[in-house]
Amino acid sequence: MSLLSISSFPRFLAFSSGRRRESTSTTCLVPPLRWNRCLSLPQAGRVGFLGSATEPAVVRFIPRGLGAVAEDLLHDAGATVAVLVGGYALVFAFNDLTRREVLQQNLSRKLVHMLSGLLFVASWPIFSNSIGARYFAAFVPLVNCFRLVVNGLSLTSDEGLIKSVTREGQPRELLRGPLYYVLMLMLCSLIFWRNSPVGVVSLAMMCGGDGIADIIGRRFGSVKIPYNKNKSLAGSISMLAFGSFISIGMLYYYSVLGYMQLDWGRTVQNVALVSLVATVVESLPISEVIDDNISVPIATMAVASFTFYA
Repeated sequence: MSLLSISSFPRFLAFSSGRRRESTSTTCLVPPLRWNRCLSLPQAGRVGFLGSATEPAVVRFIPRGLGAVAEDLLHDAGATVAVLVGGYALVFAFNDLTRREVLQQNLSRKLVHMLSGLLFVASWPIFSNSIGARYFAAFVPLVNCFRLVVNGLSLTSDEGLIKSVTREGQPRELLRGPLYYVLMLMLCSLIFWRNSPVGVVSLAMMCGGDGIADIIGRRFGSVKIPYNKNKSLAGSISMLAFGSFISIGMLYYYSVLGYMQLDWGRTVQNVALVSLVATVVESLPISEVIDDNISVPIATMAVASFTFYA
């Protein structure tokens, strides 16, 4: 689910001037928004929100030829293969480090948890500007979803996969946290995609924030949270701090590439609030009822949708 080497695929770069294309052939109205984070993008073909708080936005699409559509399909297929290969390479690399005892199993598992999701989000710009690009991107977690289900039901056995993403090495574990994880990656790809800060922040908190909380909590988590002895104060503080930092970093990345225009003063405040809520939800003693890979991103999506679009 991660990106191999972007430099190995220069024709996929989102900021390549040769890849800017228009999207389709119609005109639609977008409901008015009271924020200026997603204004029209500087490149042709980027769909953004235009207009003011009182006027509906008009998004215009320019007709395209069949050749351009076919080119986008090939481009997105190549990007999908690149991200899939990168994801397998990432897991293989960490499995090898674990096998050679360079990394402990728990640390390796959490680093895969963090990097695979974050690099998947970072790979979205290598896909084309076509309407169907998000579906190609979502195909990556769909493939991994299929792998998890097949191995979780013991229809086949991939020891490397089981060791890299489970706590106790049991196949059935694949049908819980890891499966919820890839489903959230797919959900954010399809619903929010790269023009919305909501999906980006939600995945940053689930992958980066929650991941670092476990790593720091295991090492420095001697002081427990009063209402949940399975969570540590150090882990929650690290989730709040690193989750905020990673979220702002990802938003800056998409802002530089022209997918979003952000009021940074308000954005930092929004991210701080979203990170605080996500941290509190992660610290609650509800993991036996609802997995963190569901509760954290869902709570983040709800709060981020309210703060960024209010």
